[in-house]
Amino acid sequence: MSRSASAAEIRSWDASLAALAADLEQAGLGGIEVLAEYQLPLSSKRIDVVLAGEHPRGGGPSYVVVELKQWTRASLFENEPELVVQPTYGPRPVLHPVAQVRAYGEYLLDFVGVLHGTSDVLAGAAYLHNATDDGVAALRGYPQDELGRLFTAQDRGDFHGFLRSRLSPANASVHADRLLRSSVAPSKQLLAVAAEELRTREQFVLLDEQRVAFDLVLHEVEKARRGDHKSVVIVSGGPGSGKSVIALSLLGELGRRGIRAVHATGSRSFTQTLRKVASHRAPRTRALFRYFNQFMAAERNGLDVLIADEAHRIRETSVDRYTPGALRGDPRRQVDELIDAARVPVFLLDQNQVVRPGEMGTVEDIEKHARERGLDVFQIDLSTQYRSGGSAAYVSWVERLLGLTPGGPLPWTGDERFEVRTASSPSAMEAVLTEKLAQRQNARMAAGYCWTWSDPRPDGSLVPDVQIGDWSRPWNLKGDRSVGGAPPAALWASDDRGFGQVGCVYTAQGFEYEWNGVLLGPDLVWRDDRWVAVRSANRDPDFRNTKKVSDADFDLLVRNVYKVLLTRGLRGVLVHSTDPETQRFLERLLR
Repeated sequence: MSRSASAAEIRSWDASLAALAADLEQAGLGGIEVLAEYQLPLSSKRIDVVLAGEHPRGGGPSYVVVELKQWTRASLFENEPELVVQPTYGPRPVLHPVAQVRAYGEYLLDFVGVLHGTSDVLAGAAYLHNATDDGVAALRGYPQDELGRLFTAQDRGDFHGFLRSRLSPANASVHADRLLRSSVAPSKQLLAVAAEELRTREQFVLLDEQRVAFDLVLHEVEKARRGDHKSVVIVSGGPGSGKSVIALSLLGELGRRGIRAVHATGSRSFTQTLRKVASHRAPRTRALFRYFNQFMAAERNGLDVLIADEAHRIRETSVDRYTPGALRGDPRRQVDELIDAARVPVFLLDQNQVVRPGEMGTVEDIEKHARERGLDVFQIDLSTQYRSGGSAAYVSWVERLLGLTPGGPLPWTGDERFEVRTASSPSAMEAVLTEKLAQRQNARMAAGYCWTWSDPRPDGSLVPDVQIGDWSRPWNLKGDRSVGGAPPAALWASDDRGFGQVGCVYTAQGFEYEWNGVLLGPDLVWRDDRWVAVRSANRDPDFRNTKKVSDADFDLLVRNVYKVLLTRGLRGVLVHSTDPETQRFLERLLR
């Protein structure tokens, strides 16, 4: 799907690309290949320019990542070396351009097949072509290396020398094509490296806003340790924008620094899976993963950092049927309990993933409660997309399809990074996903909660509750024990044995798999020119009480459910609706 550039982007390209082109000519490099707006694999993030040519020493391909900035002035954010304040962006900090370009290079080395195992093939430069040393003097102190060098207008001669040391025009088009056609290494799935992540943060490369969020939290932690200071950090972003990667990166780094930090969610499946994977070699790490309702009696500021992942699942109070009587008296708001529990509470959330009645985590609500306490609040918005093959276009298409953003459904015009198609039946969908499994690509099928959910039979076999025509399969297990060869509910999305059962939103939310099959049930159907939510077709016990969940609330919640289900895939998604009219509508859009 094509992307329209804004007027500001076009003006920026006109100025920066013209300056770079002049420099290349002056350096005698007019024959090298210039890849503008190069898209990172499995990400919606774009690099300003990648220069491709042959290495002057020894031959072979050579690439230079260039981040172009029109800045004339910049200073450090509160003397934090990796965070920068630049007048264009107002008071909010942005990432140091050298850190930005270095992270791009590390990401390419991780994910681009032709760069795997290479040495001295990739370099990086942040080029502030309008800046003088006086205007950006504070940025000079940041460490530089071959993947990240800083050049200003005053360094133009040095910049030319750097480029000549890395590039010659020989075979430039061949090497550029090789990069563009390279295979993409499989995504490092979050849960598969969680154990390592607790010991070494370098398992993931954090880019741009992700790194700003990470650095900002560490900055606020150090500020709190130096004095009696408390602040709140809110990180918002859509599915696949890297919220949980930031959460685990922080948990690993804070642990290495000896800072008291825990991770908490409102998701049983997510927490149980993190506990299992992260404690595989270090059982003590299980205690780092908590639930939101475990902070009712927490000591005020007893933690340095509380990382509230999936914070859209915050509920009004923590009181439930298991709460001891001593804590039931006058329950506080759950968001207040989480804010009070740590010097630096960090909330990571996506407001369009609220899928259960009573979930109420929003940026506005968290900020309101923090401001009422007189606390500083920092908000970072993650605009980059890493799930769905990095296709921000697909996530936008889903949101418009379901009416979660304005504009109405659009035909899917394609994106080479992510495959979207309908399946004529559940059996056809399952056949395609089975082929993917045979190719060692993981896959799952999930559905709206529109069928009865039975317990296993006495002999341990599962009841095939999800029946569509002559096809039927069981739901994933409800409990924490493996039964009949199926994994526990919390491990359905991450255990290979999960294929063969149909997952629901509660076991899929927070997870990702390469190939995603989604069955739209009869609780959301297309009629004429709009979606109709059919409450009577839904079997979710949480939606039964019409006093707690109005029809309007159900309509929004069921759309959010299908948004979550439709955005779990890394490589592609297959969709089938049990309703013939809805299926025909989807087939028209996905022709």
